[in-house]
Amino acid sequence: MKKILMTTAALALGASAASAEEIKMGVLLGFTGPLESLAGPMAQGAEMAMKEVSDSGMLLEGDTVTAVRSDSTCIDSAAATAAAETLVTSDGVKGIMGAMCSGATTAVLQNVGMPNGVVMISPSATSPALSDMEDGGFFFRTAPSDARQGEVMAQEILDKDISSVAVTYTNNDYGKGLADSFQSAFEEAGGTVTISAAHEDGKGDYSAEVGALASAGGDALVLIGYVDQGGSGVLRGALDTGAFYTFVFPDGMVSQALEDNFGAELEGSFGQLPDSEGEGMSTYLAMAEEAGFDGSSAYSGGAYDSAALMLLAMQAAGSTDPKVYKDMIMEVANGPGEKIYPGELAKGLELLKAGEAIDYDGATAVELIGEGEAAGTFREILFEDGKITTVGYR
Repeated sequence: MKKILMTTAALALGASAASAEEIKMGVLLGFTGPLESLAGPMAQGAEMAMKEVSDSGMLLEGDTVTAVRSDSTCIDSAAATAAAETLVTSDGVKGIMGAMCSGATTAVLQNVGMPNGVVMISPSATSPALSDMEDGGFFFRTAPSDARQGEVMAQEILDKDISSVAVTYTNNDYGKGLADSFQSAFEEAGGTVTISAAHEDGKGDYSAEVGALASAGGDALVLIGYVDQGGSGVLRGALDTGAFYTFVFPDGMVSQALEDNFGAELEGSFGQLPDSEGEGMSTYLAMAEEAGFDGSSAYSGGAYDSAALMLLAMQAAGSTDPKVYKDMIMEVANGPGEKIYPGELAKGLELLKAGEAIDYDGATAVELIGEGEAAGTFREILFEDGKITTVGYR
């Protein structure tokens, strides 16, 4: 009898192993382009979540997860669409962590995500236009809309007794959306925007743009741009000419590259980016450090959360089909249920397999509102002694 039981158990294990699948997940980010310095830590965050799930052996029938990277270039919608089409049609991914920038995300969602029924969770596409876009229930984001960032930035500036600012923004969905949101909130609160002018990325000289901003004046320059492209070009021109001495940096400008390239020149300048504090983020930062990358880089924690949400939703739905598991993302994100933090994905998978509810808090205190929108908090930063320092959260 003992021999029969052992044989039966062996057969059961063999059947379970035979039914295990390799799940491919797309990592669609701007590995080249105006935010390439942020893409690496974001990809590493997402891939760390995928590895954590694979190593657990707890996903569905012991399925493993493989990341497939692809370059959206961030600002070339045609290239982003082509990259996403390859992920879906050739690689057969079951979900896409991305895209990165708002314009590319919109193009991929409309041309690939919705038509093919593929879930997309972006950690960094923040355009307010995405809030009202028809997405068929396939699009989510772990970063809050720029409608919220505009309000936070306006209040942060006023709290520093700065009442007038000039604004320059990269000429795309992200830049225009955040500039409009900020100006509305700032003027409603009594501030003055002396000029709000677009700049193009990829130019070798920004003297004309800097001249127009300087002529309009202001106590500070709000620089809504990309740190690896035009944003830094305008910044260099403003510093070299003495047009402005205080700068306000939203998320697209806050990275190690800003500190490395400008450092002490930005003393007293400040800004903000979507981020959180607490148990989840502390754990994530420690995990990232052990893995050898900078988890504090903008949107890295959100990328981990984006990948984790899709994989946990698959477990909750008992399916890797995006058309099925999309309906479980809000449920695993918001609970009610046991809190799940980075490093606890195996625990979350086990609870879901047992039919228990979870509330995925993750690295960024995930809470999805409305149609897959993130509530979100913002980390305030200040340049002190040439370094980006964290001074608070809102």
